[in-house]
Amino acid sequence: MDYVKLVLFFMLFPFLCQLTFCSSLYLLCPKEQALSLLQFKNMFTIDPNAYCFEGVQSYPKTLSWNKNTDCCSWDGVYCDETTGKVIELNLTCSKLQGLIPAEISRLSKLQVLNIHGYSDGFRFGPHNFELLLKNLTQLRELNLEYVNISSTIPLNFSSYLTTLHLRNTQLYGTLPEGIFHLSNLQSLDLSGNPQLTVRFPTTKWNSSASLMDLVLTAVNATGRIPESFGHLTSLRTLRIASCNLSGSIPKPLWNLTNIEVLYLGDNHLEGPISDFFRFGKLRLLSLRNNNFNGKLEFLSFNRIWTQLEWLDCSVNSLTGPIPSNVSGMQNLQWVSLSSNHLNGTIPSWIFSLPSLIDLELSDNHFSGNIQEFKSETLRRVSLKQNQLQGPIPKSLLDLQGLQFLLLSQNKLSGHIDSTVCNLTSLLVLDLGSNNLEGTIPLCLGEMSILQVLDLSNNSLGGTINTTFSIGNRLGVMKFDGNKLEGKFPQSLINCTFLEVVDLGNNELKDTFPIWLGALPELQILNLRSNKFYGPIKDSRTDNLFAQIRVIDLSSNGFSGDLPVRLFENFEAMKINSEKSGTREYVGDNFYYPISLIVTTKGLELKLPRVLTTEIIINLSGNRFEGHIPSIIGDLIGLRTLNLSHNRLEGHIPASLHQLSVLESLDLSSNKISGEIPQQLASLKSLEILNLSHNHLDGCIPKGKQFDTFENSSYLGNDGLRGFPLSKDCGGDEGVPQPTTPFGLDQEEEEEEEGDSAIISWQAVLMGYGCGLVIGLSIIYIMLSTQYPTWFSRMDVELEHKILKRMKKHKKRISV
Repeated sequence: MDYVKLVLFFMLFPFLCQLTFCSSLYLLCPKEQALSLLQFKNMFTIDPNAYCFEGVQSYPKTLSWNKNTDCCSWDGVYCDETTGKVIELNLTCSKLQGLIPAEISRLSKLQVLNIHGYSDGFRFGPHNFELLLKNLTQLRELNLEYVNISSTIPLNFSSYLTTLHLRNTQLYGTLPEGIFHLSNLQSLDLSGNPQLTVRFPTTKWNSSASLMDLVLTAVNATGRIPESFGHLTSLRTLRIASCNLSGSIPKPLWNLTNIEVLYLGDNHLEGPISDFFRFGKLRLLSLRNNNFNGKLEFLSFNRIWTQLEWLDCSVNSLTGPIPSNVSGMQNLQWVSLSSNHLNGTIPSWIFSLPSLIDLELSDNHFSGNIQEFKSETLRRVSLKQNQLQGPIPKSLLDLQGLQFLLLSQNKLSGHIDSTVCNLTSLLVLDLGSNNLEGTIPLCLGEMSILQVLDLSNNSLGGTINTTFSIGNRLGVMKFDGNKLEGKFPQSLINCTFLEVVDLGNNELKDTFPIWLGALPELQILNLRSNKFYGPIKDSRTDNLFAQIRVIDLSSNGFSGDLPVRLFENFEAMKINSEKSGTREYVGDNFYYPISLIVTTKGLELKLPRVLTTEIIINLSGNRFEGHIPSIIGDLIGLRTLNLSHNRLEGHIPASLHQLSVLESLDLSSNKISGEIPQQLASLKSLEILNLSHNHLDGCIPKGKQFDTFENSSYLGNDGLRGFPLSKDCGGDEGVPQPTTPFGLDQEEEEEEEGDSAIISWQAVLMGYGCGLVIGLSIIYIMLSTQYPTWFSRMDVELEHKILKRMKKHKKRISV
């Protein structure tokens, strides 16, 4: 038996050799390809902070690349089993950054190249991308997402291509139409390249039969969707959102019965919504921000959309109620119908969806009560800006995974139950503008990850006894428009992420919380229309309120001098953000629009969102006194300055001319005196000026903006002259008047005026002295030479007048 086994072994040995040793010789990576890969590796550095897909492991694959080992065994490198040639290079999520070298083009047998990784680390050198496409003629899959190509797209693509993903690669120019005619193409993704112009073929595409995924979101594809799309019969995914497309959907598109994912959002498309109910295999449908209209006829297609998971028809012109008795859409997880004209009650089947994660029905005309939710998977509920009434359903307060609860601008009533604090995952709680009453639950301060707390414009009363815990993440606190009493909550000092504190229009009674300025992120402080009192004391602490952009202390009982030291600390106001050219909003960090009631340009306005360039100081309606500090002129980002209805005196600082973006200046109803500085005529952005009811005099400055102001800007200043008042400046009209030196407040101005007066009278006395000596000399000559008596009499009278005036001025100086 052993003899038979031995014979069989020797007979099979040649075959074993061929399958192992011999084949392993063929698998050895050619030296020139190993060298190219090592040169490729040496061009990169490892970025430890690079991130990748959620749930995908990210690690530097090139760490295993060693010249002493076969390159076919390296991470991310795959070779042909017979030739040993490298046919696939996959460096996805490799934490690499650097310039992709030309050496990669030497891997001429490469069929799959995948080096994207959700970071900005990779980039191509000049012409390297074109060289790569020219040499890699056997490519089947090319995935360079998030690689900085910064190039036009060449024409010479491999005819074997099945997958082409160039998302967010900074491509520009015009997309070659030939890409749509690659006969083997199955997946095309060029999204996120807004400088890339795409013109769809108007005739049948060569890829019509094979193309399954077409993703062109956020490219420049202006115009209509062509009828040629109707030939893409294999299409499963169509994403052409944010492409500036317009017009109606062409009829041939309804023939694409295999469509599962359809994204047409953020365009200018129009037509009836009912047409989309023909797609029976849809899983995701997004039509947001278009001009689609009509009614939601779910009931007619109840059995067709059984696989639908995502429905987003927000920001359109849909009308009517949501149909009731819908039972075939049990797989829905995301429903967004916000910002339409829908009405009626919210049907019970929506509250009963078992897998619902996100429900957004805000900004419609829904009425009735909010029913109890059956889903335990809810993460977001937004029903704000409707006409819903009744109490907050208890089921909402039992959802441990709920992160966003937005019920503001309805007619909800009742109390805020303390069980809301059981929502340990909650990030945003917005219950503002309802009819809620009672007190604020004490436990809200213990919600450690809560970022936005908006209870504004309700009927909440009592004191704010909530103790905010150390280390909390609260960034926005809006309690304005309630009936809150007592003192300002000092535990807010623990909220180091706070950007917005709005307690306006309450009945709080306390001194100014100067300690609040230690919060490093605070940008908006609104304490208007309360009962705050006393002076705002200067603090020796530096950098208080360094990031403040809006401070509104109006309609309180503050007194004393204006806080000069506080103004000096307003560092964010010393920057003219207009020059940056970017539009940023306060609260963007929390994905929550911050609204604010402000008094600007003579009107009380509600800003639905607050730009970071909206720099406002409103100290009106208090009992401040003293002078207007010239340091305010350093706050060059100011757009609104309101110091009206106080007891301020002194002059208007000429330094205010530095506020080049100032749009509204209100100093009315004070005791300000002197002239209006002529330099203020240079304020080209000034739209509203109110200096009424003061003690101003002199000529009103002339200039482009000042010539637009009416009489009401100057009422109650009897000493003012010039346009538009009836008193003109006579011959002095249009002549620059003496002005206060830049940067001086009244005390500095008076001191300088006093010094100037002394110097002026010293010059006068010297002149008179010289005149007296000369006069006496003339008299002596006259007496000795016997000049005419009439000349002598005139000279003596002149001397008498000079001596009399000198005595008079000496008395004034001594006084």
